[in-house]
Amino acid sequence: MTSNLAPGAGGPQAPGSRSIAVGGDVGVAITGDGAQVVMLSSEAVRWSQEVDAPPGAGNLPGSASGVFVGRGEKLAELRRLLADEGEAAVTQTPGTRAIHGLGGIGKSTLALHYAHTHRHAYKLVWWINAATTEQIVTGLAALATQLCPQWAATAEVQERAAWAILWLQWHPGWLLVFDNVEDPDDLRHYLGTLPDGHHLATSRTATGWHAIAPTMPLGLLEADAAVTLLCTLAFGTEHTPTPEQRHDAAALATALGYLPLALEQAGAYLLETGTSLDDYRLMLGMVLDKTAGGIDPERTMSRIWHHTLTAIERRNPQAVTLLNAMAWLAPDGIPRSLLAPLCSDRIALGEALGALRAYNMVSYSADRQSISIHRLVQTVLRHQATVDADGYPHGRQDAEHLIRQATPGEDANTSQWEQHLPHIVALAESTPLHSPASTEAASVYVAAAQYLYRQGRDAHAVHLRKAALAQYEQVLGDTHPDTLISRNNLAYAYRVAGDLGRAVPLYEATLAQCEQALGDTHPKTLTTRNNLAGAYESAGDLGRAVPLYEATLAQCEQALGDTHPKTLTSRNNLAYAYQSAGSLDRAIPMLEATLAQREQVLGDTHPDTLLSRNNLAYVYQSVGDLDRAIPMLEATLAQYEQVLGDTHPYTLISRNNLAYAYQSAGGLDRAIPLYEATLVQNEQVLGDTHPDTLTSRNNLAGAYQSAGNLGRAIPLLEATLAQREQVLGDTHPKTLTSRNNLAGAYQSAGNLGRAIPLLEATLAQREQVLGDTHPDTLLSRNNLASAREAAEAVQQPDAASAAIDRDIRHPPDPYE
Repeated sequence: MTSNLAPGAGGPQAPGSRSIAVGGDVGVAITGDGAQVVMLSSEAVRWSQEVDAPPGAGNLPGSASGVFVGRGEKLAELRRLLADEGEAAVTQTPGTRAIHGLGGIGKSTLALHYAHTHRHAYKLVWWINAATTEQIVTGLAALATQLCPQWAATAEVQERAAWAILWLQWHPGWLLVFDNVEDPDDLRHYLGTLPDGHHLATSRTATGWHAIAPTMPLGLLEADAAVTLLCTLAFGTEHTPTPEQRHDAAALATALGYLPLALEQAGAYLLETGTSLDDYRLMLGMVLDKTAGGIDPERTMSRIWHHTLTAIERRNPQAVTLLNAMAWLAPDGIPRSLLAPLCSDRIALGEALGALRAYNMVSYSADRQSISIHRLVQTVLRHQATVDADGYPHGRQDAEHLIRQATPGEDANTSQWEQHLPHIVALAESTPLHSPASTEAASVYVAAAQYLYRQGRDAHAVHLRKAALAQYEQVLGDTHPDTLISRNNLAYAYRVAGDLGRAVPLYEATLAQCEQALGDTHPKTLTTRNNLAGAYESAGDLGRAVPLYEATLAQCEQALGDTHPKTLTSRNNLAYAYQSAGSLDRAIPMLEATLAQREQVLGDTHPDTLLSRNNLAYVYQSVGDLDRAIPMLEATLAQYEQVLGDTHPYTLISRNNLAYAYQSAGGLDRAIPLYEATLVQNEQVLGDTHPDTLTSRNNLAGAYQSAGNLGRAIPLLEATLAQREQVLGDTHPKTLTSRNNLAGAYQSAGNLGRAIPLLEATLAQREQVLGDTHPDTLLSRNNLASAREAAEAVQQPDAASAAIDRDIRHPPDPYE
């Protein structure tokens, strides 16, 4: 994400619309899931400039086999790509049947051998597990720990990651390896921010790289290379295989489909057990005899690992127990401490993990405190798992117990949550269809979702909310109060994620069930009714939102009292709906009263009080009272940054509103940089097509247009309109605003042939959706008349006023 920070003189600059400017003694912005602007002390900034990497610095994981064959040309090609371009992505060859989109083709091995081969050409070589944005941030944070332990020991993970970005900008000539990238767009920011080194990525995804980095597809090994690899692994590097052994190895390599990971697993088994190549192939052939000529690659791998697991179980039965449990967790960063309860003591744990590592089934982190398991191993174990007496697939119940014991409490620090969150999410996403449900598992998913909610990242909690709801429905029934709470919270997550098509029907169903099960004025029923009204409002349906808000407020006042926090929330939401409907004479007094009550009941810096202050300031702005609006918005933004953090969604909304106020006051020199920073933060925190991101993009385009920069405004308006049509629908009020704004930009550019039809369509839709006298409808009518007059006079008048979007609302809290 970007921030509106001014780097110090001589500090690094970040190019690109999504890049971060980091440096100086002010602060550093970092990216990733839940990104935020991190303020670093002047001492930390000084360390980032003065600390040098020691010779040979890096964190390369050891090669699984120590053997590398058949990739010499690819290694040379990779060197050419990096020397010419500075970045490259190693992907799988599309359509390679042998892996069906799974890992094991040898991408990481190639990257590792490149890094080992050329490590002395770089000042630093740093390996980052990059399956998620959180892991990228964690990998960068580890770099700070290695280079500057005297500072990093007391720093949070985001601070350390920010420091690492700053260090990389001050010290060119490094290599970053992003291993197992799931979404190529996760790297876009880093490539723009860190131009003075080489970036190497590995990914199972062959698409999405065209705008990120040149790619080098990697296919199966050639037959000769596969035979050489298998012989070397099975007999050792000092043994020269006989012609008969090479013949048998060729037959086995063919049976294994020339997949590097399958060859490595087989070789490790053969070396350990002394089994002959031909015997191994014959065992494999007997298992797969009925599918010869059309073997499913996953079953091929499962049969290979079946033999390996049998050998491991003979050596250490507890190792297989660990492996089955790890199959249901995230593949990387599994803490040893998380697995410890499955073993009698630390010695037993170490021996079990050692047995797995001997067969290349797992690998250790550099500090040996966390474990990684290959994704294909997990897939095979999950698919072939037999069901135990309790109805759980092997390892599933153990994994749930481990996660339940390790789940942090609500007051736990961020690092504890971030360490365990990927494994909780993986457990939720991998739930088998007929696995027994439990409220204990649901409670773990809810706790993790609530952590994300407290972080302002509830849009990322959809999978957790869905998993919790499924558990509650099975165990407690469809109308149990806890099930209704869970359903409301899932609808809220959908709404925050901008998925109104799922949020609205789910809210409607939940409200009907609450009314039936709890009664019409139960507090949870009132909360759900308020939430449904908010969803209607988000969908642009004020005709249903306003009456529902009014009814909810009356019920809250009667059931809860005039100053109850839920009553104040209901009053704030109704006032905002009045403002959205153009009824400022009702909105302003209600907002003023709500603010006064919240200050008295909740305190001056409570988030709800800040929201009331923000909303009232915007309405002042709407009636032209900028002298009251701007100071109030500036104060509110400062309080949001202090109370909620720099990238919380409410903070982003407040920043957007302040930029709009500056623009309204003619201060484009202050408005545009603030709009630009807010847009980048929205893109990285909420996603590229989230409704709030689209609002931010629309507003920035409007500011460019007001500044006379139509070359930047029109493409941005066109992109925003297309995205709103896709995300919100063709007649959503915000889509109509985008259409009106684009027409105004066309008119300003003298292109009346495109402006007038767009204005005519927008007016017709606003009359139908908003009504004939709605302020936005009147604006459309005025804009169309101006454009027609200009066309008749064959000259271009001053551009008509364009409606600029804003988004100020109070998303209701999910209740627990």
